[in-house]
Amino acid sequence: MEQITFDYIIIGAGSAGCVLANRLSANPKNRVCLIEAGGHDRDLRVKVPAGILALYGNPRFDYNYVGVPQPHLANRSIPVNRGKALGGSSSINSMIYMRGAAQDYDEWASLNCKGWSFKDVLPVFKGLEKNLLEQDEKFHGFDGELLVDVPQDPNILSSMWVNAGMSVGLPKNQDFNAESQLGLGIYNVTQDKGQRFSSYTAFVKPVENRENLTILTNSEVEKLTMTEGKVSSVEVKRNNQIKSIHCRSEVILSAGAIGTPRILLSSGIGPADELSNLDIPCISDVKGVGKNLRDHVDGMITVRSKSTKTLGLSLSNLPSMVASPFQYLFSRKGMLSTNYVEAGGFAKTKYADDLADIQFHFVPGYRSHRGKLVEYGHGYAVHTCVLRPKSIGEITLKKNRSQNDILIDHRFFSDEYDAKVLVEGIKIARSILEASEFDEIRGPEMLPGSHVQSDDEILDYLKKEALTVYHPVGTAKMGTDDMAVVHPDNLKVKGVENLRVADASIMPTLIAGNTNAPSMMIGQMAANMILS
Repeated sequence: MEQITFDYIIIGAGSAGCVLANRLSANPKNRVCLIEAGGHDRDLRVKVPAGILALYGNPRFDYNYVGVPQPHLANRSIPVNRGKALGGSSSINSMIYMRGAAQDYDEWASLNCKGWSFKDVLPVFKGLEKNLLEQDEKFHGFDGELLVDVPQDPNILSSMWVNAGMSVGLPKNQDFNAESQLGLGIYNVTQDKGQRFSSYTAFVKPVENRENLTILTNSEVEKLTMTEGKVSSVEVKRNNQIKSIHCRSEVILSAGAIGTPRILLSSGIGPADELSNLDIPCISDVKGVGKNLRDHVDGMITVRSKSTKTLGLSLSNLPSMVASPFQYLFSRKGMLSTNYVEAGGFAKTKYADDLADIQFHFVPGYRSHRGKLVEYGHGYAVHTCVLRPKSIGEITLKKNRSQNDILIDHRFFSDEYDAKVLVEGIKIARSILEASEFDEIRGPEMLPGSHVQSDDEILDYLKKEALTVYHPVGTAKMGTDDMAVVHPDNLKVKGVENLRVADASIMPTLIAGNTNAPSMMIGQMAANMILS
């Protein structure tokens, strides 16, 4: 590495960091360094949508975090998959393009985050988007870098799911990013002719040859070095050596809702008493670092079926399996083109106000009732999650820790409201699956199982089986209260002159939906603040 001093150092080449790298390096006078702990995305498992099954749990692409035992979930430790490659989690996710409800952002504005209302962020979303579906220009952009399409070859079950919703009063929704989220539909996806289109693919790959942009992969940030209230350098572990990368202007943390608080705490920025217990000198007493962790807790229904209309591994499905590589190679169709959650939607439980409070992710293939990533046979499944959870957790560090010794405590179901909503959500999901559309492929419900019927029985099942759908946010929240970590006007960290945060950790509350696109929006908002 010839140059070790940069104007801007961006930590994390994920959904937000890639947007920042593009925008800040557009001016050739800015020397920009983008640091990523993972490697490159050059792998068929990343590019081919169905390859997602080979990404989760793979240490090359996934941090493989595991949370602390959850007392309200039978003391289970919950897996927390996060992307570790160029593109971050946008290189291992299900590629769903979702912004959340307009009211989510208006709530941020009401929490003293002026400039973050839906009216403020919608133009930013539109500016990033290249919509290929000719959807309503009031809500969509057509000149950005991020391609938004529909799945190339959705499974027939995905349409059955959408049609079944009408039997319980849920309309077809052809655009969850327009007037209303309510209803069921086929999800928009970030794909290019059936290939994954990550934040890296959209924003960095086209400009990675800029002379003023340096991309460091396989580089773990250990901590930030501070001098007189400013970040002077970033300590990076690369090739088993610690190197210092010096900062001339600003450092932007885009390491995500887990990585960002880890780096802040390791650098002495966080609650003073907590840092003292960790034997880390306190540089800036910022009480909210690692707090306010919010995530979507999720319950699953999985059904066996003998029908080869469903995705699955079986002798009867062997012809389709053999043909699938050729179908994908020549037409981007077939089994390999699926992102597994092609369809889903939003509904209201009896606890909802005017907004949907649960989201579905429908899978036209069998999800193992034994926790396996791949299970022999056929079937279908639906995941249901609580959109606006009231349970709030935290992220802390272990004392005498190694790099990944992060204590992730979601505290799922610590507020019984979330449990009540999810029980009702499972009941609504079941009612959809009971529609006549599924009669021809119907089989036994493996989880929760036909014996699980009462609210108490469903709750007991959820305590034993509920997981997360991997949307952690909030651990360096913006705001003006005592627990805020960054200010909404500039995303600067309290007490540090030249350090900003730009990723999902700044969200004061969790948006109603998938967090990939909102993280990109946050990256663009941060770039606007810096460049202005």
